[in-house]
Amino acid sequence: MPLKWKKIWISDETYESAAVFDVDGDGVPDIVSGAFWYKGPDFRKKFCLGAVRQEGEYFDDFSTIALDVNGNGRLDFITGGWWGGALRWVENPEDPKKPWPVHVFAEPGNIETTRGWDIDGDGIIEIVPNTPNSREVQVYKLKTDASGNGTGKFEKHVIYSFPEGQKQGHGLGCGDLAGNGRMDIILQHGWLEAPADPWQEEWILHQNEWKLDWAMSSVPMLAVDVNSSGLNDIIFGNGHGYGLVWLEQQRDSAGRRKWIKHNIDPFNAQYHDMLWIDIDGDGQCELVTGKRHRAHCGNDPGEWDDYGMYYFKWTGDGFVKQVIDYGAIGQAKGCGIQFAAADLSGNGLPDLVLPGKDGLWLFSNQGA
Repeated sequence: MPLKWKKIWISDETYESAAVFDVDGDGVPDIVSGAFWYKGPDFRKKFCLGAVRQEGEYFDDFSTIALDVNGNGRLDFITGGWWGGALRWVENPEDPKKPWPVHVFAEPGNIETTRGWDIDGDGIIEIVPNTPNSREVQVYKLKTDASGNGTGKFEKHVIYSFPEGQKQGHGLGCGDLAGNGRMDIILQHGWLEAPADPWQEEWILHQNEWKLDWAMSSVPMLAVDVNSSGLNDIIFGNGHGYGLVWLEQQRDSAGRRKWIKHNIDPFNAQYHDMLWIDIDGDGQCELVTGKRHRAHCGNDPGEWDDYGMYYFKWTGDGFVKQVIDYGAIGQAKGCGIQFAAADLSGNGLPDLVLPGKDGLWLFSNQGA
């Protein structure tokens, strides 16, 4: 049966990224979004982290990735944005109610958004920005000490450089497409096959293996085995137009790949962020996504459509869409550029923390 949801207002702030982690070390998850953190379990007490650069309707804050960067046992977070062109880690101080120091650790150029994936399998995530205008695909590895604790420093790895005239493009994902257990990188026009040693050996580009009529793919692009074929497929949306698809990976007897396009939802727009999680507790993952409201501030196709949040359940034959929230602008809720899922009620089911230009809300998962 479809899930029921309790919609809870958190704030009118219009930052587009949020995360859930224990800020103050009391064992209770908190919400962090933009310039503020909200103390759990009711999220009614709000504390300022520090100012965030604003550019019109946007803030230069397109990710919230929790990581203990300096190894002191407190979770910090990584962010960055389009205008500053820089990756920053924001330090959780001894008293988290005081301003959080900001440390710039890289300047890769315009950042669409950033994600954290464990590329080398050492148990610590690497920081991977989507920089559409750059020729380089960059990965930033946290430097650790002999005990495996963060040192506050990152090591830059350029895993691939496109030829002059080519760019990385809009869209980024990570997962095993080759079927060898390694973490490949998925891009708008193809994918990079990871070598055994991702920092010393060459990454192989598989370019133009799929063709779409739109060129602003979501972040993330998901690598998941949708149909239980033993091969990972790809799910991604059109971040600035209509469309949500999955590409089925098939191989012939010689091992040659081909990708078969299947529409999931061609009728809604701005599918910019998404998660593949077990939202209903049945042991199978669902696709959770929605619209990034005012992604280009009124200039995208579908901007003025009714919109919302959804989960798509795989039936064995196709995806079935279930509505979490849907309605007119000003009434419904979208998901911003990076939303979060965590069990905040203790019922064993993931709740959703949804930021965006339409405010910050918690959708409490009430089950079926």
